[in-house]
Amino acid sequence: MTTYAVGDLQGCLDQLKCLLDQVHFDPAKDRLWLVGDLVNRGPKSLETLRFLFSIRDSVVCVLGNHDLHLLAVAHNIERLRKADTLREILDAPDRADLLDWLRRQKLLHYDEQRDIAMVHAGIPPQWTLRKALKRAAEVEEALQDDARLPLFLDGMYGNEPAKWDKDLHGVTRLRVITNYFTRMRFCKADGTLDLKTKEGLGTAPPGYAPWFSFPNRKTHGQKIIFGHWAALEGQCNEPGLFALDTGCVWGGTMTLLNIDSGQRISCSCQENHHE
Repeated sequence: MTTYAVGDLQGCLDQLKCLLDQVHFDPAKDRLWLVGDLVNRGPKSLETLRFLFSIRDSVVCVLGNHDLHLLAVAHNIERLRKADTLREILDAPDRADLLDWLRRQKLLHYDEQRDIAMVHAGIPPQWTLRKALKRAAEVEEALQDDARLPLFLDGMYGNEPAKWDKDLHGVTRLRVITNYFTRMRFCKADGTLDLKTKEGLGTAPPGYAPWFSFPNRKTHGQKIIFGHWAALEGQCNEPGLFALDTGCVWGGTMTLLNIDSGQRISCSCQENHHE
């Protein structure tokens, strides 16, 4: 059995299949880890979800901001944005099965045997892995609770509060947790977020830095697979960190990592280029 991790799909199913064909992926014995943002912006969001659902017993997935946006739009169609490519999912006859599967995925996955974590955006510098897993579980419980789900999805949007406080409660508490795991790029050492800057490493606002760059980060030395930050182009020099979003939907590549050997392969995504 071989375990592979793949960066942000964003509805680019052809490139995912290109990667899986290259490694002769066999869902009967291999495992596929996905860093989230399965859908949106790309050409085949519905087909991507259907494919993953068909091999769901072989898939380990964490949710990204676009996946959560899909769930929110499914509960309130007015949230659909001009650039979204989610309508075909909302109109699909099998949408209920697909969306129910999606909302049962994690925000943070930890493989104890390999001592490796996977998250969409990152883990804030002030949290240990143990604390991060507890915080992620709070959001996962809300997503899986029929009564709490609409309230969470309605209150999920927003950049405030910009920093974690253990005294936060309700949807405000869940929002800041969600922003850390699914939207974070730059922050301060105490976890204060800047959610507006999306460019590469040299573009941090004064006082901010990439979440993984703080020397006193509580998860220092922990192996972490993450996506979300296409501007990194898969480059992250921190030991044990694996950046897998290589901007497929923006005309870059899609990247697959053999988790045990460390080998990376990629497929070109030129035809997906968005102006």
